[in-house]
Amino acid sequence: MDSLASAAAKILGERLRERRVQLELSQEDVAHMAAMHVSNYGKIERGLANPNLHTLLRIASVLEVDPGVLVAGLSGDMVTKRPHKLTAAELIRAREG
Repeated sequence: MDSLASAAAKILGERLRERRVQLELSQEDVAHMAAMHVSNYGKIERGLANPNLHTLLRIASVLEVDPGVLVAGLSGDMVTKRPHKLTAAELIRAREG
């Protein structure tokens, strides 16, 4: 995990919190049902930790939301310490040129 919270992690956390509050669930409720420790869930909600795919799917299932909705609009430009800004197409063009 990056030492600084990324914009993407913060947005994901905000979306999780909004949905959890809509459902009137506590962080403890979500963490328990997603089979994870409440402190880890809290870090994700605050944008301080990045869930792996399986964790994100479990949380989305608990919150009854499509995981695609949780990550919609997020991009690689929103994460910290991304060393390469090239896309695959740009790299291919550079190799051909």
